[in-house]
Amino acid sequence: MASTFTCLCTASTLLDNLLDALLSRDLKASQSALLAVSIMAANLTALQLHVAFWDYNNDSIITPVEIYRGFRDLGFCIPFSLGGLLINLFFSYPTTLGHSWIPDPLFRIYTDTIHKAKHGSDTGVYSSEGNLRLTLFDELFDKMDSTRTNNTVEPNQNTTLASNGRDGSLGVGDLFRLHAKNRVAADPAGWSFAAMEWWTTWLLLQRDGRVWKQDLSALYDGTLFWTIREERAKNGNLAQGYGWHDWLRGLWNNGTWKTWEAEHKDTVEIEVETEL
Repeated sequence: MASTFTCLCTASTLLDNLLDALLSRDLKASQSALLAVSIMAANLTALQLHVAFWDYNNDSIITPVEIYRGFRDLGFCIPFSLGGLLINLFFSYPTTLGHSWIPDPLFRIYTDTIHKAKHGSDTGVYSSEGNLRLTLFDELFDKMDSTRTNNTVEPNQNTTLASNGRDGSLGVGDLFRLHAKNRVAADPAGWSFAAMEWWTTWLLLQRDGRVWKQDLSALYDGTLFWTIREERAKNGNLAQGYGWHDWLRGLWNNGTWKTWEAEHKDTVEIEVETEL
């Protein structure tokens, strides 16, 4: 029932995006939205939908070039996008096992068996078959949202991402605690993969220093990637928050991400006061 509800919500979102693109006569956005709808129509699992964004030619294979291109389309810098090629290095063989015992010499990822690349020490939000467990997803925020932002704070509304209300969020400290809680014994590979995934997630999603629940939900089912790429195509750029230049500036000024967060919140407060 939960999986069916998730698929229906995702399909509704994708169809809305397609309708908006068609009404705006944006050819590129229409093609992207139409591809997203066609992928959804294939009855894919949530994990397959999550990675479908990187399958540019829709052949159920993700090459290293497509991984790099996908990260660049999401706004990541060249060094970070090159680092994304580690995904092919580590996850190609597990997905290849669904087709052959022989490793793929081109390090391609096969999306029809992407569930075989599921690693340990994760949140468990994806099942072993790649379906989304909504109960575990909700529990993640119920247990780890230390500030209870679902009842107290609204995110910055000047955004193109999914969140538009009081829906819960996770700060950096919450993510560290979540990563520590999920670590299982003798699983250094799983610890490392989980740490890299949450670091990338925070860089992509954070607003006001926090990862918001609806944004993370859209990331899990993959719809957020399409949204970000379309917004970048329309606006030419979409700043995703804390970037390399902020990190370097923090090192130079003996600061950390907390310095950036404080400065960013001050800017948000000034904008709100100006609007009022």
